[in-house]
Amino acid sequence: MAEQRVLHVSDPAERENLATFLTRAVRLDPAAVVRIRRRGDRYVSGWVATGFEALAVRTIVGELGVDDVTVGADLVLAGLGSGLPIDLGYSMDSAWRGALPPVDGFAHIDDVPARTLVELAEQGAQLAKEHGSSHGPPASLLDQTVLTVSDADTEVRVPMRVVFALTAMDFIPHSGDKADSRRILPSEIVRVRATNTWLRIDARYGSVARRRAGGISLSPS
Repeated sequence: MAEQRVLHVSDPAERENLATFLTRAVRLDPAAVVRIRRRGDRYVSGWVATGFEALAVRTIVGELGVDDVTVGADLVLAGLGSGLPIDLGYSMDSAWRGALPPVDGFAHIDDVPARTLVELAEQGAQLAKEHGSSHGPPASLLDQTVLTVSDADTEVRVPMRVVFALTAMDFIPHSGDKADSRRILPSEIVRVRATNTWLRIDARYGSVARRRAGGISLSPS
C-alpha cells in the first residue's frame, strides 16, 4: 500500500469524527476538496478551506498510502460509510490553493473561554445580517480584530473571519447552526497558538489556522 492513494480508518469513532468534519466542509462549499496528510505512523490530518480565508483541520487515527493528497471531500465522505479502505482515485492537487502551516513550532500564547468566541460570532452574525449583502458579510467586518491575546513576547490579533471559521466548522460544542453561547460551559476553552507567520486556534473538535504576516494581514482595514 506504499504508493496507493488509499485511506483506511478502521475505528468507527474516528470515521465518524472525519465524516462530521467533512460534512461541515461540504455544507460550506459543496465542491470542497480535502487535503489529507500523513502525520507520523498512526495519524492522518484532513485540511479544508472554510471560505473565510482561514483553513480548518481535524486529525484522526488512520492510515494513508501516500504522504499528501488532495481529493474531493464528497468522495471521502461517501467512502467513510462503508468501513472499508477508501480508494481516493485521481489526485486533485491542483485544486489546492496556498501553503499549509507548519506542523511544529507554534508557541502557546493564551487560553480563551470558548463561550467568548461564540458570543463574538453571534454578535458578528447579527452585524452581518444588518450590513451584509448577497455576497456575504462585508470584508471590513471579517477583517476586524475582535480579540487580542498576548504573552510576554507576542501579541496576536484574532480577526472575525477566524472566529466565524471556527464556529462554522462547529469545532466548539454548541457553536454550529443552532449556536447558543449560554449552553457552553465556562470551563470549555480554546487555545491560541502562533508562529511568526501563522495564527492557530485549537478547539475541542478541530483547529483553524490563518497566515499572520507575509501574506494576509490581520490588522483591521
